[in-house]
Amino acid sequence: MARRKYNYTQFKQGKYTPVNKEKYNGKHTPEYRSSWELKFFRWCDRSNTVLKWSSESTVVPYVSPVDGKIHRYFVDGNVIIKEGDVVKSYLVEIKPYAQTQPPKESKRKKKTTILYEKITYAVNQAKWDAARQYAAKKNMEFLIVTEKELFV
Repeated sequence: MARRKYNYTQFKQGKYTPVNKEKYNGKHTPEYRSSWELKFFRWCDRSNTVLKWSSESTVVPYVSPVDGKIHRYFVDGNVIIKEGDVVKSYLVEIKPYAQTQPPKESKRKKKTTILYEKITYAVNQAKWDAARQYAAKKNMEFLIVTEKELFV
């Protein structure tokens, strides 16, 4: 099956220059691939509760359900937050809510679209399961942030 490639030009993307450079913990200038990632970067950079943050600095190996091979998952972000007297570390994935739910079949959708959505969902579940396990070993928590959290 041919792999669908994303047309990233349809999304707002670019490099983000942190205002509070001491809080950014990455090796490279953070790059956002959507307006939602940009919003998250700005929040990390400007929030008083965020102590440190980075973008795509954690790579988690996972087994793809498509080919059974090990692949690399670049988690969207890492953030260390002070919540009261407690400091917590999170791995963060930014996704539309619809992509976090099992795909719905519809007579209006092409069979190839339904198949693609099912494969994407299965691969994302494998990535997220691996990220949860990785985070637990590192005393972190894995979060999926959607528009429901970003736009409250």
